[in-house]
Amino acid sequence: MGVPAFFRWLSRKYPSIIVHSVEEKGKECNGVRIPVDTTKPNPNEVEFDNLYLDMNGIIHPCTHPEDKPAPKNEDEMMVAIFEYIDRLFNIVRPRRVLYMAIDGVAPRAKMNQQRSRRFRASKEGVELAEEKHRIREEIIQRGGYLPPDEIKERFDSNCITPGTEFMDNLAQCLRYYVADRLSNDPGWKSVTVFLSDASVPGEGEHKIMDFIRRQRAQPNHDPNTHHCLCGADADLIMLGLATHEPNFTIIREEFKPNKPRPCALCGQLGHEIKDCQGTAREKQGQHDEFADTMPVSEQEFIFIRLSVLREYLARELTMASLPFPFDFERSIDDWVFMCFFVGNDFLPHLPSLEIREGAIDRLVNIYKDVVHKTGGYLTQNGYVNLERVEMIMQAVGVAEDNIFKKRKEDDENFKRRMKEKRKRMKAEQHGPAYLTTGQFAPQALGRRDRPEPVQNARHQAYDMRMQAREQNNKDAAQSLKAMMRNGGNSSAGPSDRTDSRGMKRKADDSDSEPEPEDNVRLWEEGWKQRYYKTKFDVDVTDEDFRQRVVKSYVEGLCWVLRYYYQGCASWKWYFPFHYAPFASDFKDIKGMFTDFEKGTKPFKPLEQLMSVFPAASGNFLPQTWRNLMTGPDSSIIDFYPDDFAIDLNGKKYAWQGVALLPFVDERRLRAALADVYPDLTPEEVKRNSLGSDVLFLGKSHPLFDFIQELYRTESHEGTEIPPELCHGIQGTLNLDDDPILPDKTVESPIPMLRDISHNSSIGVKFKDPEYADGFVFKAVLLPGAKIPSKVLKPGDWEKGNREPWRPQLGFNPNRQQAHLDQSSFRALSHNLNRNQHGGQYSNAPPPSNYHRGNYPPSHSGGQQPFQHSRQNSLLGAPPSFHQPQYPRQQQQQYGGGGHSWDRAMQSQQSAYQQNMNRGRGGGGPGGYQQRYDQRRDDWHDRRDDRRDNWGQQHQGYSSGRGYPPPPPSRRYNWK
Repeated sequence: MGVPAFFRWLSRKYPSIIVHSVEEKGKECNGVRIPVDTTKPNPNEVEFDNLYLDMNGIIHPCTHPEDKPAPKNEDEMMVAIFEYIDRLFNIVRPRRVLYMAIDGVAPRAKMNQQRSRRFRASKEGVELAEEKHRIREEIIQRGGYLPPDEIKERFDSNCITPGTEFMDNLAQCLRYYVADRLSNDPGWKSVTVFLSDASVPGEGEHKIMDFIRRQRAQPNHDPNTHHCLCGADADLIMLGLATHEPNFTIIREEFKPNKPRPCALCGQLGHEIKDCQGTAREKQGQHDEFADTMPVSEQEFIFIRLSVLREYLARELTMASLPFPFDFERSIDDWVFMCFFVGNDFLPHLPSLEIREGAIDRLVNIYKDVVHKTGGYLTQNGYVNLERVEMIMQAVGVAEDNIFKKRKEDDENFKRRMKEKRKRMKAEQHGPAYLTTGQFAPQALGRRDRPEPVQNARHQAYDMRMQAREQNNKDAAQSLKAMMRNGGNSSAGPSDRTDSRGMKRKADDSDSEPEPEDNVRLWEEGWKQRYYKTKFDVDVTDEDFRQRVVKSYVEGLCWVLRYYYQGCASWKWYFPFHYAPFASDFKDIKGMFTDFEKGTKPFKPLEQLMSVFPAASGNFLPQTWRNLMTGPDSSIIDFYPDDFAIDLNGKKYAWQGVALLPFVDERRLRAALADVYPDLTPEEVKRNSLGSDVLFLGKSHPLFDFIQELYRTESHEGTEIPPELCHGIQGTLNLDDDPILPDKTVESPIPMLRDISHNSSIGVKFKDPEYADGFVFKAVLLPGAKIPSKVLKPGDWEKGNREPWRPQLGFNPNRQQAHLDQSSFRALSHNLNRNQHGGQYSNAPPPSNYHRGNYPPSHSGGQQPFQHSRQNSLLGAPPSFHQPQYPRQQQQQYGGGGHSWDRAMQSQQSAYQQNMNRGRGGGGPGGYQQRYDQRRDDWHDRRDDRRDNWGQQHQGYSSGRGYPPPPPSRRYNWK
């Protein structure tokens, strides 16, 4: 899941870390699809060595997408996953390694969050079905129209959990997919493919991190390997920084908020299910049947350059006059550690630290103030110095009271602004109660037509008086109805909530929304007493209980940091509370933690299903296991409540709240499962066992003959990989039980796809290099690592606070952008205004200041065209959103170039307004407004012969001043 709002905060504060990906599309010739040749250089102008896929971020959007119709069956889901991986491979084009990791059995610390999410999903699904049924019945009783309710089986996304048949089938399909691509795609021929399916314990992203950690600790590792990790979780950014690899990039889908979603009842856009009126949509126009269909478009991808983020952090974290040597790599680790306090998958965030309120900036400022007193850094190689952390927490605790009061003040200001905004929107939507017609009716800006002239002034005035009288009669009738509804009380007070016309307002029209009750009231005195009494049901004077909560939280901080830097320290540990303590409670924490229990083992897949599934998802479990969830005689029936409370905890929406579920007792669970283990079938026993990673490669790979020889000799002992045959990768190989071998047909598990009759790939079990107990992976830059060239300019440091985030396209900042020429603009503008009255571009001046690419063309007068001064580097320069600075005369002449249609129109309008304002302010003979006032009547007189005189006017008007030429009168309205 990651950290809510972390990526939004990061991309706004450090915008230059983002670049848009360049994707080359396949072509089609005579009905035959021609795939992309991925052997060619990467169109993003950077070459990646390793691509890592956090597969759960791919599986979920492919199985139950939100922006397009869902697949009809499981086979279509698998094909969608294949196509998604193909797109990523086409964009990234790894040259050495493709590592696909699916979430396996998670540590207990993660299971609490998984359990909460799955119980929520089940509850929300039931509530949505009940709400749809209730609203459907109400609409039908009113005589409304709704399309027939489709009867189809709902896809339960809870099946995307280790141990289910779905995940077992997915693993088989991915083995087929890898064999097919290695046999048929030239871009895969030299790539080593690793598949870590759901039978391998560990979360997908942490299995990837463990692979990187263990490989970079080998002597043959290339310290300049360029890694690319695909995943949507925000914590991947912190995981990438924790590797201390200088070339690390993350690719993820571009998030586009506020996408329109159709109503779940009528399928129309523009309203939610609760606002559905059951009205049939009226057709407007010949092709209107497509107006309400959900627009289906491929999701675009963006790159997050962690090397650029390191540049930002180097400037922000560098401290002078320290009593100890400054180490940037150590400060990176401290920054990652401080991010844990605002939330992660394993611990609730501290009440006083909200990322939306700038909590990370506050922690960094405190850290830089306190580090002079601490005598060193907070962390080292994943181990925490608790004495120094306590100083940070005490500094936060001092400010907690002010933080809570400021939060309340900001919340009240936000509510006030939203109330005013709703009033404005309501006024704009309804408009005035009475509007006149005819010549005096208000006209929209940019209308091509003119109001009809008054033919008879007396009749026009009479009609206007009759309209006003009729409106007054309607208002009086409405007031009478409102008075009768109020029981004859004509003096309706404020409690009746009547408006100025006597109409009773509906609850939905109220300016104030119902707020969830907050019994804690952190902004008032006594907040700590109320917090512990409300959340933990203990008195604040119970010092021992507070110390237990703090001790568990301190253990959690140590566990999470160790998890990020060294691997899972304990499979059994978890935070046993729903809420976090206050920062001011972190007192005397130095001796609260020593070490974790050694030798713990992960759950088995079916045991995890029993720990995280609600009873509604019991169909994925064996029958006797399922009975433990629902049977009244079950000893663990209390683990599976049918309903549970959700504490909003100061939030507004239920998904932000805390699900108050009972924690699973491992000993009770194992005791109950001991009685039903003998009921498992051989297939279920296989699904319940732990597996290993599988390595695949093709015939042209240097390691192919070595692995084929292992199968020929039937070697049953682990064999080390010769690092010189596999890009320095090391590990142990073991023969696969059901191997994919060359020249052996690979059967397709998907009926719509054909078997691989000419297979040229081979697969073998793989195990990461082993290290002795107590081995510590060093969180440092490796010897020989080359730091990428810096790409930030001095102006980029403050850009995030002043300008919107506009990622550049690809890693080369000087890439030629797509553009429209003059004729295209004229054709587009002409068609936009032909069939509609007004519109977004109807009043835009002609695009005379639009030029190809990012920079204006060369021109006379001795001035040289602008040339970018930065040389191309591996990662390219950050996005250049500032227009080049030209002399005043050149600015007037050329205006601002644009990168696309929208930006071009914006630049034209801004340049046009700038010239208008300059004309008004100057007042001289060259001012635009004055020139326009003098020639306006002349323009209207020349409408008939404008075509003959247009070229001469254009030349005479714009020479030497750079003002846009006067627009054609038939296209633009200037009054």
